[in-house]
Amino acid sequence: MIYCDHAATAPLCPEAREAMRPYLSFAANPSALYSAARDASYAVKKAREQVAACIGARPEEIYFTSCGTEADNWAVKGCARKVLAGWGARRLVLSAIEHPAVTETCLSLAPLGFETVLLPVDPMGLVARASLEEALIGGAALVSVMAANNEIGTLEPIRELCALAHEKGVPFHTDAVQAVGHIPVDVEKWGVDLLSASGHKFSAPRGTGFLYIRKGFALPPLLSGGGQERGMRSGTENVAGIVGLAAALTARVKQMEKDAAALDKMRARILEGLRDRGVDFRVNGAPDALPGFLSLSFRDMDGEMLLHRLDLKGVLVSTGSACHAGKETVSPVIRAIGVPEAYEKGTLRLTLGPENTMEEAECLLQALVEAVR
Repeated sequence: MIYCDHAATAPLCPEAREAMRPYLSFAANPSALYSAARDASYAVKKAREQVAACIGARPEEIYFTSCGTEADNWAVKGCARKVLAGWGARRLVLSAIEHPAVTETCLSLAPLGFETVLLPVDPMGLVARASLEEALIGGAALVSVMAANNEIGTLEPIRELCALAHEKGVPFHTDAVQAVGHIPVDVEKWGVDLLSASGHKFSAPRGTGFLYIRKGFALPPLLSGGGQERGMRSGTENVAGIVGLAAALTARVKQMEKDAAALDKMRARILEGLRDRGVDFRVNGAPDALPGFLSLSFRDMDGEMLLHRLDLKGVLVSTGSACHAGKETVSPVIRAIGVPEAYEKGTLRLTLGPENTMEEAECLLQALVEAVR
């Protein structure tokens, strides 16, 4: 089997598995007072420091969550609650290619009077400064633009867009679920107020994630209860998961440059092979996409049929975001970037990871050519 769907979920890395081992059979509640609880509390504290170091943050700015979706919900709904409790424009500005965790959360606030404004993107999937400037006339409760798109791999100019939002006095959130652990992320350089991440995208265990909240930025809690995470996110801490998340992210950041070089070589080889064999296809997204990320659209093809043919050959890919699987023939992202009708239904997403080899890339290429033919 050749697994090429890392953007959906990445296999648990050895570093995370080993770090979690001591906490899988027994991990005391970190809020308790006995020695075992102090050990668990220290493990969480150390993990918080490790995660912060990986994204250029302070430990006290990291809040552990159950996933990226929870972190996105917290960021969006928290900013909306601030407006409801005080004053400000009930407008939420986001790109037209955001993940449903952001888009659907924004739309769910319509009964409270919030308007969702979708920023158009160019054929590469990039948000233009001019469109954001126009959307911010009259103010907004939040701007949310994802750092790296989960279907086409395009990297957005977060630092520039964030600076523009701040010029207008509007807070900025980025869904960095696909970016963290794969490209350099520095919250200080980017200037963002809020950043969401999900562990299983960078080989940590599923059911883990975190929200970065810039120090001094007041955000109401999403969950009420026992007051864990310094009163900001109630619920008994998932000690093993948190430790595994920190270990995985630390390992990925250390290997990031080496992994990116290998993944880009595999990506280039697949594209070269398809062109050499005369396959009629187009590449979606910007040329400098996430390492190992390929969104390909084949002329007059059915992406789901191609997926099943590849599955029979032992090659696992997707037609786009796993969150859209089975819902639509053509994803909103593919529509937003203007893929021609002859190609849009024949879209596949191939996302390679550090576990893949050049030999597997060659096998993938051959299987893909056969499936198309």
